[in-house]
Amino acid sequence: MGGTVGSKPEGLDGSIVDSLAFERGFEENFSSIHRFIARRVGTALADDLAAETFATAFRRRATFNSEQGSLRSWLYGIAINLVRNHWRAEQHLLHLDARLRVEAEYHEDPSLSDERLSASLVAPRIAAALASLNGDQREVILLHAWAELKHEEIAFALGVAPGTVRSRLSRARAAMADQLGSFDFDLWLFDEDHRPHAQERTDHD
Repeated sequence: MGGTVGSKPEGLDGSIVDSLAFERGFEENFSSIHRFIARRVGTALADDLAAETFATAFRRRATFNSEQGSLRSWLYGIAINLVRNHWRAEQHLLHLDARLRVEAEYHEDPSLSDERLSASLVAPRIAAALASLNGDQREVILLHAWAELKHEEIAFALGVAPGTVRSRLSRARAAMADQLGSFDFDLWLFDEDHRPHAQERTDHD
């Protein structure tokens, strides 16, 4: 995982007022920010929203304080705010993925396109469970599972207390576990012995 609070790689978590420093931050983080957005609202919107994330970051670069958190978490916070304005697109993508009959193929083929990656990582029952969460819970669990941010980083990105993050994450996992049963939230996969079979997936379509 990249830099965390208290661990600041040179050139990424100091001042980004200097254009060269900002460019290094852009090169290091753009692909992961774009991928995260694409999983939530699709690649068509992701191109624009990822670009707007960094345009916003550039305009606000003087306000970034590396003593409060990592550049990566700050960027995810900006991206989250932009994604919030496209709730309907995210809901459409989740419901679309909920109808797909695919398993998590990314672990077998990391070269998948963003759209195929979205379909593969968000298996049918997972997508339906995500769609059932409220916005706060979904943001926390996706920043944790997809962006691989730690509690302190998520807190910085969302502007909430770490305790709030832990509470939302716990509630999100509990709500999803009620629907998914045996599911590994760290690997973001169904356990091998408890993956939905074809008939089970059909029943959930």
